[in-house]
Amino acid sequence: MKNIKQWIAPLAASAVLLSGAALPAQDWPQWRGVNRDGKTGDFAVPPVWPTNLTQKWKINVGKGDASPALVGGNLYVFARQGDDEALYCLDAATGNTKWKSAYQPNYVVTGPAANHPGPRSSPVVAGGKVCTLGICGIFSCFDASTGAILWQKKSNNDYLGVQYKTESAMSPLVEDGRCIVQVGPATNGAIIAFDLATGAPKWKTILLQQSYCNSFDLTTGEPAWKMEGDGPANSSPVIMTVGGKKQLVIFSVKWLAGFDVSDGRLLWQVPFEATQGNNATPVTTGTTVIYAGQGKGMLALNLQQKGSNYTTAPLWSDPQFGGRYTSPVLKDGVLYGSYSGHLFCANAQTGAAVWDQDAKLGDTAVIVDAGPVLFALGGRGQLVAYKPGNQYTPLAQYTVATTETWAHPVIAGSRIYVKDNETIALWTVEQLPSSL
Repeated sequence: MKNIKQWIAPLAASAVLLSGAALPAQDWPQWRGVNRDGKTGDFAVPPVWPTNLTQKWKINVGKGDASPALVGGNLYVFARQGDDEALYCLDAATGNTKWKSAYQPNYVVTGPAANHPGPRSSPVVAGGKVCTLGICGIFSCFDASTGAILWQKKSNNDYLGVQYKTESAMSPLVEDGRCIVQVGPATNGAIIAFDLATGAPKWKTILLQQSYCNSFDLTTGEPAWKMEGDGPANSSPVIMTVGGKKQLVIFSVKWLAGFDVSDGRLLWQVPFEATQGNNATPVTTGTTVIYAGQGKGMLALNLQQKGSNYTTAPLWSDPQFGGRYTSPVLKDGVLYGSYSGHLFCANAQTGAAVWDQDAKLGDTAVIVDAGPVLFALGGRGQLVAYKPGNQYTPLAQYTVATTETWAHPVIAGSRIYVKDNETIALWTVEQLPSSL
């Protein structure tokens, strides 16, 4: 196990990267924020928490679980309106529609997921463009100023022969001028990087192959090995840098793996298959990857570079803290997360619990690190503010939705944007005098 000085060094490096990010701190341009880590640093903490939040506006945008994106005063919301999938650009202050761009996906969700007919993948805003992945696998790039569709992928041919996945929930990622998406059925899926400017494919890598013995040769007695492809998970990837090389860290159905961002080459992989799917986003710091899933708990591994290859070594595992959907946040050397309605805090060096609180937030609670305050948004519309630290200290609790809230909230300054089943609303924390 690394000593504490070795652990703090990569955390400090991460802080430098965050402070040097090109985007303002209050922007939230993609899934889980600027660095896809659930952090925003500019929340305005009130001297006294109000009894209720103030709702500034609320509008119906359509059904869907996609989290909104906030860039430069524009709020981008992706949802389903009737037969269309629609991307809205709203004025973040007023909720007024600046533009709306829509297309017909010609796909209807049926079966157990029929109550979630809209998009689940969050938009990513970069280079004056917005990329979305629709419920039936249509991958689109819009002009962020006008809403014009610049390019779109919606056929097996567009995906270089890969049968693309319907009901996808992974959120695309933009890195080095490429928009990266995970597509495919339950087996034989792929990761494809498209040029953000033109939509031209830059690389494609087939999702991880698994070998197993399915029979024996009757003459020689030798095992006959069969190669089986893997499919995409509903998790969203992150970027980490180890040994000077950028890696895409991503779940598939049965694996957690790292791929070279420049060409898609597989660098390492470890088996992981959570109950009811790999849904959470990995957390990275330095050479450490922390990941979790229902029925598997939370685990950490260390990456080491060996020439052009990488080796993985397990650091710790905790069988309890394995939420089905919640991605933990890493703050000051500890992890904050949620599982089965509980909020928890765990030591990031060892995985050991610091505290565990039944907050009754449901299975879909998400965590935001807003600097001096943490927020947890439960699946039934409850928003809890609490202090980071070695004990659970709630500060305030509010109801911000009356229908299910699967989308991630966007927090900027004193503003809190919440997308529920069909609407999006702006709530604000009014600053009350400390003498009250």
